[in-house]
Amino acid sequence: MNKGHYYGIHRVIEPKNSLPQAAWNLDNSMRIYDNELLIDVMILNIDSASFTQMKEQAKGNMEQLKDIILQTVKKRGKQHNPVTGSGGMLIGKIEQIGPYHPAKEDGMKCGDEIATLVSLSLTPLYIEEIIEINEKNGQVQIRGKAILFASGIYAKLPKNLPRNLALAVLDVAGAPAQVVKMVKQNQTVVILGAGGKSGLLALYQAKKRVGAQGKVIALEFDKEAVSHLKRLQLADEVYQVDATEALQILAIVERATEGRLADVTINCVNVPNTEVSSILATKNEGKVYFFSMATSFTAAALGAEGIGKDVEMIIGNGYTKGHAEIALNTIVESEELRAWFENKYSNA
Repeated sequence: MNKGHYYGIHRVIEPKNSLPQAAWNLDNSMRIYDNELLIDVMILNIDSASFTQMKEQAKGNMEQLKDIILQTVKKRGKQHNPVTGSGGMLIGKIEQIGPYHPAKEDGMKCGDEIATLVSLSLTPLYIEEIIEINEKNGQVQIRGKAILFASGIYAKLPKNLPRNLALAVLDVAGAPAQVVKMVKQNQTVVILGAGGKSGLLALYQAKKRVGAQGKVIALEFDKEAVSHLKRLQLADEVYQVDATEALQILAIVERATEGRLADVTINCVNVPNTEVSSILATKNEGKVYFFSMATSFTAAALGAEGIGKDVEMIIGNGYTKGHAEIALNTIVESEELRAWFENKYSNA
């Protein structure tokens, strides 16, 4: 058994001397190195920005969407969307554990079901067949294999939650966990794209953190999602608005805050061109957290400069310590959120 590098650079085909996420393509042969984990994959959870882009490219045709995914993996050795630069995550069963993979020390064994907590954009993947694509939630049922490097984090799937539901929650675990770190009592928080899974989890934690004297404002484009947000009562105010319409966003937030704007703005939108909207909604010296994978660093940096806004802009890190536990505990604490996730994902 060959020796592998901790960060998986032994799998990089081109360009050489790059990390797997930055690489154009990876070696997706499924004979493991000594520090790798082989996974029998059941479901790919494509991230929202990537799934939306591919579905638009396929004009809503699921057979064409299957072909786009298969061709991406064939060319790149991983599900790394070349347009959005993002991937998603997966669930599967451990098939083989290399003798130097950390799973040995964690007491994991073959047959255990896990969710990978690193992006598909750096995960060597081989797809034998795409069985079904769930258009509603971006989950793709496949027959295939994947490799997890020694550096790759994962979570053993909880037995008290349906696997599709757990996967959906873990896929966006970074959002609520970062909100817990970032949001303080009595602050005003604005969440763009509040009606999706990352937005809802972030909304719950934001409302919990700001307390009775704080304020949480939910902004969402989809009419049905807006109605659901109002029923949940997790936000102090809910507005239907297109997040790409920066001046509309500014006007709404100015009215809702009497001109003070947000201390913290969380962007969970899955389409491009929402950077300036997020910046305009935020007061000077406030924080903007871009969880969305559709975010352009260039648009954010130049947008803030162009409007003379001094804000701290934070790139959405899908990982922070304890993020899996925080995300799963969120739907345990909130019966309403769990019901929403179960309705959308349990029978996927």
